[in-house]
Amino acid sequence: LKKLSAIATDMDLASNVRTNAIKAIGNIGTHEALLALLELAANQELATEERESALQQAREIIRASH
Repeated sequence: LKKLSAIATDMDLASNVRTNAIKAIGNIGTHEALLALLELAANQELATEERESALQQAREIIRASH
């Protein structure tokens, strides 16, 4: 999870690589993954699309827990 979060915030990587890392975190589906996604969504250095993707993945984890 920490490695994926590091990839998702590495601005030297291509946007699609960061987005894939965000999706991979969402696929983990744990409470810790949810927290990591919320942290990514709050990161103003990421592109808007990446932050929105992190929020969408977080929503999916929340929906799956009900």
